[in-house]
Amino acid sequence: MFTVFVTLTVKPELVDDFLEGIHVNARASLRDEPGCLRFDVHRSTEKANVFHLYEIYADERSFRVSHRRAPHYTAWRAVAERYVEPGGHVNTFGAPAFPDDITENHRRPARHRDPESHR
Repeated sequence: MFTVFVTLTVKPELVDDFLEGIHVNARASLRDEPGCLRFDVHRSTEKANVFHLYEIYADERSFRVSHRRAPHYTAWRAVAERYVEPGGHVNTFGAPAFPDDITENHRRPARHRDPESHR
């Protein structure tokens, strides 16, 4: 499993447009990408124009190759370019310390399971 934590600082006057774009991207990622197991969008309670994305993929390839090649990702990049402040996009990568405790891990097809991915 592969986890992506994204922090985005959006231009305050464009938050509503950004929300529409990220909602489309999140839904398409879950609907169209078998390797995308979770895609949550959170809004900061301290700064209304800061968002945190929590994404779980079956493996790193599902993110770095499949996700980034998906048609909706190209549209998402245009949204980010337009609405996110310069320097306002930070990615942090990880892997679950306890992958068996992640609900989505039990719902995905067996072909995506990689027992070595949490090591």
